[in-house]
Amino acid sequence: MPDTAVIAIPARLSSQRLPRKMLLAETGRPLIEHTWRAARGARRATHVAVVTDSVEIAAAVQACGGHAVMTSPDCTSGTARIVEALSGLPAADIVVNVQGDEPELAASAIDAAIDLLDRCPEAGVATLVTPLRRDEDLRDPAAVKAVLTPWQGSGGPVANAWRAIYFSRAVVPAARDWSPALLQAEPPLYWQHVGLYAYRRGVLEGWNALPESRLATLESLEQLRVVEAGIPIVAGAIDHAARGIDTPRDYAAFVDRCRARAGA
Repeated sequence: MPDTAVIAIPARLSSQRLPRKMLLAETGRPLIEHTWRAARGARRATHVAVVTDSVEIAAAVQACGGHAVMTSPDCTSGTARIVEALSGLPAADIVVNVQGDEPELAASAIDAAIDLLDRCPEAGVATLVTPLRRDEDLRDPAAVKAVLTPWQGSGGPVANAWRAIYFSRAVVPAARDWSPALLQAEPPLYWQHVGLYAYRRGVLEGWNALPESRLATLESLEQLRVVEAGIPIVAGAIDHAARGIDTPRDYAAFVDRCRARAGA
């Protein structure tokens, strides 16, 4: 039988580049509600909850019929927030971490990450990547790069499954002899990480016991803590990444897209 899965959406109110972004509502709905509604479209998940330290965010979620789990304000990351909220989530084999500022993440992408754990039982975590084809994205530290190799399970290779070796804000892998043609290689040499994670529940239950990672601190990428702990991460490829909301410009563009869809 397939593993059961729930979705947890970490959401905090403070944001340096876009203050109170989870509650911005120029579309008629708070941003966090858009993300919650999009996540509910996943067929493989039985429940969606928002985990937050903000009573305002919790109230907004409950107002639209959603489930909110309160956490302390001391959580240092979205995953840490989910770990603290585990006891308030329904029992499930898999917990999917969907970022609260990605309201346009396709439900099919969530299902794909859950499916990866079904197909790769040796993996403790599943995530997603998309081919990186533009030089400006390759050089952008905000576009996190993933270094991958084909997944080899106990039963052999698995279709559209890659083992994550490393993640970085730097240009990796570094080509000794660079050519723009490398960005068009098939299968891709350069991948952009999509910040969605499907965790086996046991990984989250043991999260606080994982050794600290100097690499995770150095790159400010919490997934490197998992890499350094030796927990296998499987990655699946999707066509393109969702557009996260980080700046006023991002949000304005999102509002425009919402209004365009409403008027279509």
